[in-house]
Amino acid sequence: MAIDVSIPTILRTYTNNARTVHGEGATLGALVANLESQFAGLGERLLENGQLRRFVNVYINDEDVRFMGSLDAPLSDGDNVTILPAVAGG
Repeated sequence: MAIDVSIPTILRTYTNNARTVHGEGATLGALVANLESQFAGLGERLLENGQLRRFVNVYINDEDVRFMGSLDAPLSDGDNVTILPAVAGG
């Protein structure tokens, strides 16, 4: 099952500057584990204490995973996952 994952600029140091990477997994949690196996350190930037970090927004086909079961959100072949870390400042 191939899943396309859009990587934000701030995390591209973990993906050799790739804007999009490919991963596998039946759930978002499995996909994150797969991405971590390919790109060491990326999973640590997405998860904290086994949950999505508070300021990391993830979308599956433009739907917020927090309303889809978070790490248990199901994935299908051809889905697009977008990672958007929140940016704050002032």
